[in-house]
Amino acid sequence: MAGDLPLLGFGLPISGGWATPDTIRRIARGAEARAYASLWTFQRVLDPVGRTLGPAHQSVLDSVVALAYVAAHTDRIRLGTATICAPFTAPALLAKTLASLDVLSGGRLTAGVGMGWLPEEYAAAGVPYERRGARMDEYLRCLEALWTQDPVEFAGEFYTVPRAHMAPPPVQRPHPPVLLGAAAAPALRRAGRLANGWICSSQDLANLGASIATVRAGARDAGRDPAALQIVVRGVVDLVDEHPGDGRRPLHGTRAQVLDDIRALGAQGVTEVFLDLNLSPRVGFPDVDAGEAVEHAERVLDAFAPTRPRPSA
Repeated sequence: MAGDLPLLGFGLPISGGWATPDTIRRIARGAEARAYASLWTFQRVLDPVGRTLGPAHQSVLDSVVALAYVAAHTDRIRLGTATICAPFTAPALLAKTLASLDVLSGGRLTAGVGMGWLPEEYAAAGVPYERRGARMDEYLRCLEALWTQDPVEFAGEFYTVPRAHMAPPPVQRPHPPVLLGAAAAPALRRAGRLANGWICSSQDLANLGASIATVRAGARDAGRDPAALQIVVRGVVDLVDEHPGDGRRPLHGTRAQVLDDIRALGAQGVTEVFLDLNLSPRVGFPDVDAGEAVEHAERVLDAFAPTRPRPSA
């Protein structure tokens, strides 16, 4: 495909009726054979009664468990979370889990984390909802310490790690890339200041340029290189055969139109777009026929494949 495109990844089936072991293996292997750069999951702990999160959030597999399953069935493709709510798990426990996944996958993990926004999930996790920003700042520093110091020792307002060893360390050194999911300006600046980049949802594309500038400003203010940041966009793609007409939304259209949209994202500084059908009413909703969902997903995989599939051994 054209060299001016950002890297392309694909959303792993974890939501709705298509999120079965067979389909997960099939999509993961298919994406790797087509030279997609990465596979991505997301986290949803609860679907609270009285909330309207949408059908794609009714039944969602665990983000890290799904990637661990896929790690055993792939060899090269990167594995990312976009995102998991870090404060729901103590830093030492998440550091151990993600380091183990990095080891077992041969150094293929990208750790996308966020601080979450659902009060019900915070209540279920036993974590105070207040002062989430300050807690997240400290969490990221503690996570880095756990992965880079031996022995590690950390004493903060929210988290404490007694002087200890934690092994095995991640394969990637100093640690797997940590990307932050964020939308508000303080969180965007945090991504530039403390993380290796930012994960954006396709619902936020209208303000993409300004958001990227805020992320990069956070890096500059912290004395870091803004150009080294990864900027990843979750793209909920709606591929159609015919021109949808005036007023079409980004990433909805024919193959040529969607490719133009992806190129435009790259021109704004996006380094990777992953095509996520979990949030598509044609694939990830619970009432969609699983066979039809897989058929459409493979059509999308083929349409945007960086290379044609390799023949099976």
